[in-house]
Amino acid sequence: MLKTMLLCVLIIAISIALLAIKIIIQKNGRFPNTHVSGSKAMRDRGIGCVQSQDRMAQIDNPHAIPENR
Repeated sequence: MLKTMLLCVLIIAISIALLAIKIIIQKNGRFPNTHVSGSKAMRDRGIGCVQSQDRMAQIDNPHAIPENR
């Protein structure tokens, strides 16, 4: 049982280290932005995040009904 747990922890640690190699090695390494609005091709097509579109629709609409919380 203990051997299995240690093996699992070792495998997980190696996996995390391999995923972070690019971020650790680069000078200003960061995780890539995988959000819809982070893609230039999506922005060129006018496609955005639903939450962002909803937020903008609420701001731009002077007749919007305010939410009571």
